[in-house]
Amino acid sequence: MSEPINGFTGFKTHENLPVADGPSAKPPAAPIPPLTLSGEMKFNPEKLALLPQADRRWAWVEVNLNAIRHNVMVTKQAIGPGCRLMAVVKADAYGHGAVQVAKTALNSGAEYLGVATIDEAIELREALINAPILVLAEPPNSAVPLFVAYKVMPTVYTPEFAILYGEEADRHQVRAPYHLKVNTGMNRIGVRPDEVVDFVRRVDFHRALDLVGVYTHFATADCMETLDFHIQAKRFVEAIHMLQAAGINPGIVHAANSAATFRYPEVRFDMVRLGLSMYGLHPCTQTRRVVDLHPAMSVHARIVDVRTVGMSEGVSYGLSYRSPGNVMICTLPIGYADGLRRGLSGRIDMILQGQRCRQVGAICMDYSMYEVNMRVYGNKTRITPQIGNEVLLVGREGESAITIEELANALDTVQHEVTIGFANRIARVHT
Repeated sequence: MSEPINGFTGFKTHENLPVADGPSAKPPAAPIPPLTLSGEMKFNPEKLALLPQADRRWAWVEVNLNAIRHNVMVTKQAIGPGCRLMAVVKADAYGHGAVQVAKTALNSGAEYLGVATIDEAIELREALINAPILVLAEPPNSAVPLFVAYKVMPTVYTPEFAILYGEEADRHQVRAPYHLKVNTGMNRIGVRPDEVVDFVRRVDFHRALDLVGVYTHFATADCMETLDFHIQAKRFVEAIHMLQAAGINPGIVHAANSAATFRYPEVRFDMVRLGLSMYGLHPCTQTRRVVDLHPAMSVHARIVDVRTVGMSEGVSYGLSYRSPGNVMICTLPIGYADGLRRGLSGRIDMILQGQRCRQVGAICMDYSMYEVNMRVYGNKTRITPQIGNEVLLVGREGESAITIEELANALDTVQHEVTIGFANRIARVHT
């Protein structure tokens, strides 16, 4: 008998199993014909595909595109006319969905898109997004053909890559636009400020190459200490002046990330790069009094299990949490595989019916558990959790709010890392 496809054949026969001996033995039953994908089992894949993601598993992320739109528009208003805005949508738009965010940002006033890899740029091109795209890094030389084919601009800081890029473009009789990265003190990538003129002169003989922008990146724009920031800004301005004095047009000059855009208007130059703040997250406390941002991401789940756990009974791996009694333990189908990091165990809450309820026990790969106190005290209203109740892990309900910043602080990390984590596996819904 042939093997079933992935096991989906209904009941298997037992023709190869031994039969009992003796007078009470019954003759083997007639074999049951298997159900096959091409036989009795009928289904419509297109219809099944319409089942919403949030109904397939009771955990999902919602991304409010109106919040993205608001954040782009208030930034455009702040920087004023004549200054472009680059929407940074690398890392799947910080976990918010690159294609949807890019389209929303462009429709709200952004002129450029910034990504980290050529594959991220290709995803946007294949979604029929035709805006200028800058890869904020110099890729391997072997990736050069992709930049020419998809009309994507690379960051350049080595002559070898620049020449290969120009050669490939010339072979196809097209131009090879690029942005030059200047290392003003972050010491990660880029050309030294005092070497920018020599660098451009070494490559500008190539007829296909076009220097269309020069930029740098600040290491401390979001820090209280300002000395290092001003040193970097001074070096960058001097590099631009050296290029101009040598008769070289730097093209679009840009340096400001989200923090610098709102804290230091003098470094907005020709374009700002809006990353974290486009998603409604403040890079530092100083920007809160300058601009009103709307968080775009919220994290939702529904309760899949509610149970009473007796006093001193443990919950989850290691049983590090012990019930104090008079509590209900609620299980949510979201864990560290979905971005709810294990390091948050015992340090975060959920919001149920407007009240915060603490997370207890170790966060698992696929689940996390929360304690609902059944005792009534003060002016708190007793809540009775039910399977199917929707809760918030990030977001606001009534007077209660849990923010990405709160989770980042609990992990002693940056907000970017938290939002990107929620793109791992969990369903994402754009509203």
